[in-house]
Amino acid sequence: MELFRQLDLQDLLKRALHEDLGLGDITTAATVTPGQRGRARITVKDERIVFCGGPIIEPVFAMAGGEPKITALADEGQELTRGASVVEVEGRLAGLLIGERTALNFLQLMSGIATATRQFVNAVAGTRARIVDTRKTHPGLRAVEKYAVRAGGGFNHRFGLDSGVLIKENHIAAAGSVTSALEKARRLAPHTLRIEIECETLDQVEEALKAGADAILLDNMSLDDIRRARELAGECVILEVSGGVTLATVRAIAETGVDLISVGALTHSAKAADLSMRIEPA
Repeated sequence: MELFRQLDLQDLLKRALHEDLGLGDITTAATVTPGQRGRARITVKDERIVFCGGPIIEPVFAMAGGEPKITALADEGQELTRGASVVEVEGRLAGLLIGERTALNFLQLMSGIATATRQFVNAVAGTRARIVDTRKTHPGLRAVEKYAVRAGGGFNHRFGLDSGVLIKENHIAAAGSVTSALEKARRLAPHTLRIEIECETLDQVEEALKAGADAILLDNMSLDDIRRARELAGECVILEVSGGVTLATVRAIAETGVDLISVGALTHSAKAADLSMRIEPA
């Protein structure tokens, strides 16, 4: 929750609401008496979810003219089962109806990501590995999606290109070699930034270690090669695994002794949670 408060999401929420509202809600104008008040309750329809997105509820309904007062709200990261109440909010009925879809869109997306993340986190429990996200997020939604990963118990990789050095295969090709890419990055990057490089073979891992890489991303390597990379790197270099990680494979990867497992599917493929809002007119 505290992390969410640090994010400036007012513009995002305004744009999302405007996208849905346009010039006005014709249906609500036709069916709701001006000034009529009511209560909205959002509940879980899935068998089980990890809830995320509570902090967006009040501002969305407020922007919609609902003058909301939240009377009950689930905790961020709380596991909820079918029929459980996510939030109860009182206010102007028209505003609650206008903001309904925008609020649900955010809650379903964020809870879906948190739920998927929790599944991966539980799958590697007891190992040293951390589950981390990637930059494979929906355009404009990175802040809320990475927040949802945290709510699910995962950790964040780079937020953007300016928050870390990650030399990938195309950078290596541009620089000419693993060694050259690392040397050039070291000349430019401040000492406060860790330099990580992607390796697709054990030969590249050995070259990266000799060139002084701080961290190595093992891309689509076999379990045997990952274990060998751990032996080569020792304990001083951070090892990350990426590429094709699934719930079926993540435990075996974690048991190789790697430090990080990055999973793009947490954000680009998470199934939206099924939530429903019902109105109770005053």
